[in-house]
Amino acid sequence: MRRYNVAVVGATGAVGNEMIRILEQRDFPVAELKLLASERSIGKTLSYKGTEYPVSVLDEGSFEGVEIGLFSAGGSISERFAPIAARAGCVVIDNTSAFRMVQEIPLVVPEVNSEDIAAYTAKGIIANPNCSTIQMVVALKPIHDRVKIKRIVVTTFQAVSGTGKEAIEELAEQTRALMNMKEPEIAVYPHRIAFNCLPHIDVFLENGYTKEEMKMVNETRKIMRDQSIAVTATTVRVPVFYSHSESVNIETEKKITASEVRDLLATAPGITVVDNPSKNEYPLPIDAAGKDDTYVGRIREDESISNGINMWVVSDNIRKGAALNTIQIAEILIRDYL
Repeated sequence: MRRYNVAVVGATGAVGNEMIRILEQRDFPVAELKLLASERSIGKTLSYKGTEYPVSVLDEGSFEGVEIGLFSAGGSISERFAPIAARAGCVVIDNTSAFRMVQEIPLVVPEVNSEDIAAYTAKGIIANPNCSTIQMVVALKPIHDRVKIKRIVVTTFQAVSGTGKEAIEELAEQTRALMNMKEPEIAVYPHRIAFNCLPHIDVFLENGYTKEEMKMVNETRKIMRDQSIAVTATTVRVPVFYSHSESVNIETEKKITASEVRDLLATAPGITVVDNPSKNEYPLPIDAAGKDDTYVGRIREDESISNGINMWVVSDNIRKGAALNTIQIAEILIRDYL
């Protein structure tokens, strides 16, 4: 098997760390591995297949000889360096929001629209969707193909790991402080996150939605290749370390029963159905953490409309919502296109 020179940009972050683990776990055909980050990471090393690799400082010459670049270092970094990498002959798979809505750049969830990867040649860049969008479209695409979804109403319950390592540490520190009757420090979020819920992810826009909510609206339509789908979202940060949960309500053109949805999703790629309320079995964030699949349960018909379905969707936001989806794209890229 041919092997490829791979660079991980943002290697010391939560998603970058997970990318390195998944490259090893899935035995991705790496010839040379280059780990890139900011100057703050000078002197650090990260382990891959039993060897310690030094972290290098990202600069304009970092991509010489690199064939695949896995980017997860923030939108501004991707905006600057992804085109540089692409011009150097590196195919970039970008985990930020920088290129998701660029028309010529494919926005890909492998279980949903893997064939769009072919369009990478336009800019040399493939965009990875928002973590909340990924798990939702994995669950909804089989239904859309069967009965066409007209409208989606989604409320997310998003783990702090979606913000990064600092947010994980802040939740832990605030929890310890409160349990010891101390005043917690607030730095990452505008309000305390421990024992709280914040209906606020990313910045507020003029229409009253947050940027995160509009990402779900616009990305869903692009990935599903259907601008007619009406989507409305409310995104909430909750005091959970890993795995996002979503309450999803859909209205379909044709009738589909809850039983039919269960059967359909039970055989769909990347999905595990956990739906046995009589035994209190339904998807939980703690069970999805560290797992590849998207978990779906609480599937039931919406009794307020003729063709409606409710469901509960849970997935590890760092793994499937970011790192794994990126590497799944890379696997298809090398299998079918490089």
